[in-house]
Amino acid sequence: MTEAEAWRKELGNFLAARRRRAVRSDYGLPQAGRGKDVGLRREEVAFLSAISVTWYTWLEQGRKVNPSREVLTSLATVLRLEPAEQRYLFTPFGYTAPAPSPGTAETTAHVQRLLDAIDPNPALALEGNWDIVAWNHAYSSLFPRVLEVSGPERNLLRLVFTDPAVRALLPDWEQTSAQFLAEFRAETGSRIEDARKASLVAGLLQSSPEFRAQWDGYGIRGFTPRTRAFNHPGGGTRVYEHHQLSLADTPALKLIVYTPASDTGDDATDDDGGAASR
Repeated sequence: MTEAEAWRKELGNFLAARRRRAVRSDYGLPQAGRGKDVGLRREEVAFLSAISVTWYTWLEQGRKVNPSREVLTSLATVLRLEPAEQRYLFTPFGYTAPAPSPGTAETTAHVQRLLDAIDPNPALALEGNWDIVAWNHAYSSLFPRVLEVSGPERNLLRLVFTDPAVRALLPDWEQTSAQFLAEFRAETGSRIEDARKASLVAGLLQSSPEFRAQWDGYGIRGFTPRTRAFNHPGGGTRVYEHHQLSLADTPALKLIVYTPASDTGDDATDDDGGAASR
């Protein structure tokens, strides 16, 4: 058996296992024989997924088929796969799994406790479209505006391009804003039909000439750790190393953490900590 044959068989077994664990009443289906409420038939999965029974049967049998992204998305939805399970299904076929949904209130509280533990190093949490969903005291000390804005306005990309307080905070605003936009585009480029992203971009194209000029330039860059300087509201400049962390248990969020730059000594921090944008 070749490696390709082996993983097709593995994925077929995976789909069959997830089909057999499904609760019929969750789909509005009657119980099966002898009052059985667990397990779907292949034809039921195919009907709910809007694909043919033959096609689905071939997937479970490990046949040499190449399902489209739409088929896999439909199956993941019907079988109610968790994010890790979706990646397990999508990756062998060369697709990225759908973007995870934002965290629940419980996971946000969990992330907040982590941010608080990072204090006095400034840190914040961003969701997929760069909405700021949590931060610690050190971050708000350097960027008090995060406490004053809410809803769609509390978006890092929007603040960088439209808020005078952020521009005053960044001595290298031109370079930083270009880097941010290039990273944002690299991270979100595949989400063509994301309505929230489209609304954010459309608003910035209208409100910021700088954003419009940079957007038309199609800058694309991956994130790299780097040194960042900030004009502290209390006076002086603070220099930090800028890090980005991914959360294995909350993949919809990422953490931005600032630690004192090693070559700046004790002058890189103050009693309030602080850093401001990403």
